[in-house]
Amino acid sequence: MKLSDFTQKNLEKNQEKQTAIFSALSDPTRLKIIKLLGRSSKSNALCVMAVAHILGISQSAVSQHLRVLKSAGLVKGERRGYRVHYFINPESFDYILKSIQEIYVSPQKKGKPNG
Repeated sequence: MKLSDFTQKNLEKNQEKQTAIFSALSDPTRLKIIKLLGRSSKSNALCVMAVAHILGISQSAVSQHLRVLKSAGLVKGERRGYRVHYFINPESFDYILKSIQEIYVSPQKKGKPNG
């Protein structure tokens, strides 16, 4: 894509979703939760109580952070008995990788600059 082809529409493409995702990941506690859930599979997903115990923070704080992560589409919840168990939404991380590739295209892939 030439620089002249890069329009305002291209800049705004998926901007709201990308902003929500990167904003959700910008908080250190939410990033810890993502790392923790990333080490678990859907079959051994974690409930709020387990996440709170592992991270040493209150259940209400974990619930608030999970709400943000869920609204950004980064995690999903599944009711198991009385508790909801959370796990990573793998599609969202595929989307993140594509978004990062969209932000930065290496100079080798851009081709020769137009002079």
